Amino acid sequence: MPIHVPGVRLGVAQAGIKNPGKDDLVLIELAPQSAVAGVFTQNAFCAAPVQVARTHLQQTGGAIRYWLINTGNANAGTGDQGVQAAQRSCVDLARCVDTSEQAVMPFSTGVIGEPLPIDMLSGSLPEAVEDLNEYGWERAASAILTTDTLPKLASRQVEIGGRVVTLSGMTKGAGMICPNMATMLGYVATDAVIAAPLLQALIQSAVDASFNRITIDGDTSTNDAVVIGATGVSGVVITEEEPDQFLVFDTALKDLCLELAQAIVRDGEGATKFVEIQVSGGGTCAECDQVAYTIAHSPLVKTALFASDPNWGRILAAIGRADLDGLDVNGVTVSINGVLIADRGSRAASYTEEQGVAAMAPADLMLQIDLGRGEASSVVWTTDFSYDYVKINAEYRT
Repeated sequence: MPIHVPGVRLGVAQAGIKNPGKDDLVLIELAPQSAVAGVFTQNAFCAAPVQVARTHLQQTGGAIRYWLINTGNANAGTGDQGVQAAQRSCVDLARCVDTSEQAVMPFSTGVIGEPLPIDMLSGSLPEAVEDLNEYGWERAASAILTTDTLPKLASRQVEIGGRVVTLSGMTKGAGMICPNMATMLGYVATDAVIAAPLLQALIQSAVDASFNRITIDGDTSTNDAVVIGATGVSGVVITEEEPDQFLVFDTALKDLCLELAQAIVRDGEGATKFVEIQVSGGGTCAECDQVAYTIAHSPLVKTALFASDPNWGRILAAIGRADLDGLDVNGVTVSINGVLIADRGSRAASYTEEQGVAAMAPADLMLQIDLGRGEASSVVWTTDFSYDYVKINAEYRT
């Protein structure tokens, strides 16, 4: 059960954009004094709402009052018409709630390339406004889903300066997930007092340690965004001048984002395995990432994971094509769930196929790769590829 954040209200409506009679429009209201920060997709074909939301955030310096989210239509690949529709959604909401259009950030998720039915969206805004309430997190988290199978919510409460600070968040995403900013839609709120520039640094750091460490299929979406709002209602001020208090909040935010990010992986389209890939012994963190993502994006590795097949040759091949300069394969070791499989570039002397099969059987897998060439390390979370992944994406528009 998510903990409500003082200064935040959520409302849901049925605009008929996704399916008739289904919740598909979410409105999140932030208290007047709130500061907002966010990170957005790096995809060159970024969706119209991303363009408008990013512009409004810059224009207001983070003084945002409303997040408006629709599902069923991504409003991406829609050209000037899409931008006009996103802008109109902000204008129409602003009239309903008596604020400026720049104080609204729009977000969309769903099918790419279809015009946003803006009349349907705008016609449902009064319903969403009427529904605004501080306990609307669960319904809102369900309303923003696409191919997800369940809502993703998390909360934290920490004591700072003798007072309680609350953080709650929700996210959606199950496919078209690859780290290049945020890789989904995510909304986090806190009742702390945080200036917009510091809030931007905090969310960027949290995203880098969580949402930018997950991948389902190697595809970066056109619509990705993660935003955070700090309402200030608790009166607890977070600044870098109070390092102990800053660290408590920073740790809580990172922990919250990591839980939400890993929930996306666990709900990956057709996924049967939750896979943690740990790469150590690298010369730099960047080369550890290079190896981890090459493994995580390999269809051959991912299908072997689905089959619970300890086909370690596929992992070695992925490491070998990660394009590391001067890699000594004789220094590489590979373990799965604690079972040493490959050592000195070949099958470990202690390894048996029975051990490998047993190690691959659980739903949670840990792949540990030691490159044997330095002290750097990194971690990435991913999934397997199943028959259902193909089916879900083959039938996405039908």
